[in-house]
Amino acid sequence: MRAAVIDLGTNTFHLIIADLSGADSAPEIVYRTTVPVLLGQGRINENMIIPEAFERGIRTLRSFKGTIEAYNADTIKAVATSAVRKAINGQEFVNEATIAGIEIDVITGEEEAALIFNGVRAIGVIDRTSLIMDIGGGSTEFIICNENGMIWKRSYDIGAARLMQAYFSSDPINNADHAAIINHLDQTLDDLKTACAQYKPEMLIGSAGAFESFAILLNNGEDIGDIAFKVLDIKAYEKLQDHLIASSHEERAAMKGLIPLRVDMIVMAAILTNYILKGIGINTLSLSMYDLKMGVLHSIRDQMAIKAGGNSSHNNSNT
Repeated sequence: MRAAVIDLGTNTFHLIIADLSGADSAPEIVYRTTVPVLLGQGRINENMIIPEAFERGIRTLRSFKGTIEAYNADTIKAVATSAVRKAINGQEFVNEATIAGIEIDVITGEEEAALIFNGVRAIGVIDRTSLIMDIGGGSTEFIICNENGMIWKRSYDIGAARLMQAYFSSDPINNADHAAIINHLDQTLDDLKTACAQYKPEMLIGSAGAFESFAILLNNGEDIGDIAFKVLDIKAYEKLQDHLIASSHEERAAMKGLIPLRVDMIVMAAILTNYILKGIGINTLSLSMYDLKMGVLHSIRDQMAIKAGGNSSHNNSNT
């Protein structure tokens, strides 16, 4: 079966098309693309999709629909996250997308966290108690897990776009803005700290997005290649984050390998990541390129395998 997955993020829309076979076989990616839609532009903290972003989103979905038809996908799964689920005109966006030929499933933050875990788990590298972190534009998800599965999960409205629009009034970010973000995180993440104190994760796994940018910057701006997982040098990362937080927009824009979408949001991502590493006391950092969209893709594959198994059992009972 050929499946198409659309991840409608707050900053970017992703499309991935893959051929799926058995539950023991990895999906074979035949097409992927990412479009910087910036659905949360301007008024994300007012929970509003502004008209320009609304139109960009629908235009992108129409384009995706054409690509999906060209690749003859058998099934389409489109999931919308923080920007759509929180927006007062989110249902209007969903309705317009349906007219454009894309049925959207607006998932909860808890469902989003579970799908992110499903994606990271598919790599097969979780061999100790770990904390998965996915920094989106509208929300950030945390999952505590180990080799046996998921232990704890939570989604918080502390995405990079929300933080930037609320607190990033200076460039480089000044001490007052930085302190305001830390204070907000202190007030928001008490239950995460409690869970981490109980389960003691040893590694922070960053799910794609900003963590991919960190990896590229640590690789002197060069592409990191077609990898699924990479351990990052924690000392080199600490120097990088300090540099990002202290830099101006112009300095970041000149950094090789940093895409325009993340030139400013990378500061929020660095502050968030530093807060977790220091506050939780984790000394190992890694990147997972498998994220929510891969989690959705593997869920489709697993459901297909279960259905095939059920059909097989039914058929065998009648022979």
